[in-house]
Amino acid sequence: MMLSKKVIEKYNVPSPRYTSYPTILDWNRNTFTPEEFTTEFLEKERKKAHSTSVYIHLPFCESLCTFCGCHKYITKRHSVEAPYIDSLLQEWDIYNQLNGDSIAVSEVHIGGGTPTFFSANELKRLLSPIMKNKKNEGLYSFEGHPNHTSKEQLEILYELGFRRVSFGIQDYSLHVQQAINRIQSYEQVKEVTETAREMGYVTISHDLVFGLPRQRMEDIDRTIDHTLTLRPNAISLYSYAHVPWVKGTGQRGFSKSDLPGAEDKRALYEKAKERLLSAGYLEIGFDHFALPDEPLALAMESGDLNRTFMGYTTSNTDRMIGLGASAISEYDFGYAQNNKDIKAYQTSVNAGQLPVIKGHIHSHEDATLKTHILELMCRFETSYKPGSIIEEKLRHFDSTFRSFVNDGLLIMRDQKLIITRAGKPFVRNICMTLDPYNNKEQLEQRFSRSI
Repeated sequence: MMLSKKVIEKYNVPSPRYTSYPTILDWNRNTFTPEEFTTEFLEKERKKAHSTSVYIHLPFCESLCTFCGCHKYITKRHSVEAPYIDSLLQEWDIYNQLNGDSIAVSEVHIGGGTPTFFSANELKRLLSPIMKNKKNEGLYSFEGHPNHTSKEQLEILYELGFRRVSFGIQDYSLHVQQAINRIQSYEQVKEVTETAREMGYVTISHDLVFGLPRQRMEDIDRTIDHTLTLRPNAISLYSYAHVPWVKGTGQRGFSKSDLPGAEDKRALYEKAKERLLSAGYLEIGFDHFALPDEPLALAMESGDLNRTFMGYTTSNTDRMIGLGASAISEYDFGYAQNNKDIKAYQTSVNAGQLPVIKGHIHSHEDATLKTHILELMCRFETSYKPGSIIEEKLRHFDSTFRSFVNDGLLIMRDQKLIITRAGKPFVRNICMTLDPYNNKEQLEQRFSRSI
């Protein structure tokens, strides 16, 4: 349903995306020594039986995409591959030693950067020891650049157990691709998609972005036309996050005037959403769509959908180990992030030391609010008990929550918060009201806008 201009303007404010709670900008430790992380926490963790996810960050790209906010390093020198893989394997060895045994993995996701910057042989060298103890029913996925994903890479990863691949498409119109410095043809996307499908990949996902510079309604229509022709199993329809103040984004290659306004941007999303739903896709969580038989759709239906730093997932492991520069690990007790600087990261792990430099330890309130925010992001509803933290938040921000209700975005009844269909685009706003870390004076220079 289309939202009024008044409602869009009212809620189009900077807000977190809540791939984690608390967000990384609100972690309670600016410095977090490897010794502290290892001694105080991993020693406790090793005494538990675990199901484990692994996120591997491969940061290299051959060119800078000007829409991207990820941690990356631009180079055409592929001589960087082997030393970086050496460091990743050393880091993995450290974790195995701390674990007291070889770690069995239930989920592996490779992101970047451009993971397919690395040759098939280097990917095999990296992943063979990690996948050695994989669980057969696990979830193994990677991100691929359509222009830089070869049949050999797809074959090697398939042989290792990977069955899910997401290709970054963004938009098919040349003038939009030129603005974001990401030029790839429909023919190239078609070839790599069909190759993966013929090879046996179970889930092929396409990542699209709305709100890009110079993107108009006809561009969204063209992009959805091509997408429906290829019919990927899953689709991520991300909102372009304009955060040019963040170091390394490269979001200064176009004028702010090139970006669609809030109302036009929302119309782009609603148009794409309408067409995807009409074509048989189901809406999954926030800005994601999948065919009815895709695992994400089944997890949404069963209530098992989960959200981590890797995005929406069907996996519910109790710890996630992050490998590589800038990678984040997630545990029951909190979070830890590796050094973002590649050389500093490599120096640490090559010396046999974990490269952790920053972290957060959950308070009781953090852990409680994390559960409720995760439920809202994944299932669009959450329940609470009398006298709980949520009830306290509702009393404190009564006028704000009443505004959500009056605008048709939220239902409050029987000690439940239920986000309506009209409210789904504003789930970030609703979660933000529960978040005690948000400082309204600082939001403008911290997060992208919700619309």
